[in-house]
Amino acid sequence: MTKQKNKKNFAGFNLKEAMQHLGIEKLHPWPLDPTPRPLSPFFLERLQRLRIFDTARTERAKELLVDAYCEESLINYPDLKLWKAAPLSADDVTGVVDYLLTPQRDYIDTPMLCVVEAKKDDFEQGLAQSLVEMYACQQLNALQDIHHPLYAIVTNGDGWRFYRYEADQVYESDLYTRTGHETLLSILDAIFALCQQNKSVSAQRIQ
Repeated sequence: MTKQKNKKNFAGFNLKEAMQHLGIEKLHPWPLDPTPRPLSPFFLERLQRLRIFDTARTERAKELLVDAYCEESLINYPDLKLWKAAPLSADDVTGVVDYLLTPQRDYIDTPMLCVVEAKKDDFEQGLAQSLVEMYACQQLNALQDIHHPLYAIVTNGDGWRFYRYEADQVYESDLYTRTGHETLLSILDAIFALCQQNKSVSAQRIQ
């Protein structure tokens, strides 16, 4: 009887361990040049209503802000679906991803496109988990002969950093804050547009 391999949980990695797991030694700068876009009346109303929650102190409340931003952007991409508390398991790692973006289906399957970690304030731990989660997504995609960049977002609801994992390199953006709603949403739009493009290319390859 074959002994089952013990898989390490995403949350069990610190940043050094995560980077070593991917075989990288540094993060490369990812310069973004977003063009601010107008906010919908629905989004402005949603932000106003979220003031009844204490979004400054708990992860669960901060997720409400993440939900609002993702909703505002993903409404333009009906072929994509965002899963919350999504189980993810690859060859040697396992765990639950705060948010996982995949094609619009009633089940989670490849291509994996983007992961989001919503942490209270620990951006370093959020990055560590996101790195390993992107690597796991890459492994699962490769099993279907799907090879495209993976994206990650680490946020505490107020600050947001964006990551791209491509050709065994990881690229990191500057920190953006939600004081610039229009700029932040334009970056989300751009990343989700890239995910939509990757989803379409992958679908053509596996047909």
